[in-house]
Amino acid sequence: MKMKMKSILFNFNKKLQYASEEILLMLMFVFLLFYLRWIRSHNYQHHLLITNRSTDKLNKQIFILAGQSNMAGQGGVHNFTWDGIIPHECQPNPNNILRLSVTIKWEIAHEPLNYAVDCLHNCGVGPGMAFANAILKQEPNFGVIGLVPCSKSGTGIHAWIRGNMPYDQLISRAKFSLKHGGTIRGLLWFHGESDTKDKYTARYYKAKVIKFIQDLRDDLNSPLLPVIVVVLRYPKKPFDRKFKFVNVVRQAQMDIDLPNVIKVDANGLPVESDGLHLTTQGQIQLGNMMAQAFLNTKFQSLKFDSNKIYHMSS
Repeated sequence: MKMKMKSILFNFNKKLQYASEEILLMLMFVFLLFYLRWIRSHNYQHHLLITNRSTDKLNKQIFILAGQSNMAGQGGVHNFTWDGIIPHECQPNPNNILRLSVTIKWEIAHEPLNYAVDCLHNCGVGPGMAFANAILKQEPNFGVIGLVPCSKSGTGIHAWIRGNMPYDQLISRAKFSLKHGGTIRGLLWFHGESDTKDKYTARYYKAKVIKFIQDLRDDLNSPLLPVIVVVLRYPKKPFDRKFKFVNVVRQAQMDIDLPNVIKVDANGLPVESDGLHLTTQGQIQLGNMMAQAFLNTKFQSLKFDSNKIYHMSS
């Protein structure tokens, strides 16, 4: 009798265990369904926001950002790691500022703007977000701004010619940015540090950067595309010994004599402890200067004075 009772209890416990496992599996399955539904809904809402903005075909104002590490953004980077601090001048504007990602998709623009295009953990604040926010602050009806980051750290001017990856990638990304409508309003160009180390490259910088601008305009079928050129800052001592020919490159940048080329002088802007890369505040100041330069000239005739140089006090 006792053996029979033990057998009954054993079978009952076994069935109860199986039932509990089945209930648990069912609950897990239901939870998974709800979770998948939530993910799908969340992604759809996010995609809807991006799609609504990125396909605003009549009013997307596109700016290409290219150059070296200062344009990529090193503001707030210490010991090869970004501090993650985003000032209000660089905060996202989900309704009005987009970024073309490395996967060629429009998304809400945010710092670090050049992330994955050129750098990962050591990519910080650049001038792009400050530029876009400053434009919209002064011109609220300017339209949706699309930023196309294309910077490549450490690339001399020789790398920005047809057939080389930085140049070809820029053209490819710029053309794709037009796929769903919009107008390329200008190129923001912050470049030249690498070419200040060598007398030969510094000497031929002007000719090569002019060729770069001409080829860019030709390949984008925009012969008068506005270009904002950042004139290099003098490196802080003792780091200036490494960049012996900065005077030559600065003069070459100032002497670019092409229509619709605006120059903004970065000299005097605050730099990080490496003596070369702009701090976060320096990048914000530069972004504001470029925005002011662009707004001051965009309503003038197609061939405005390219010899005007905007300084910190401008």
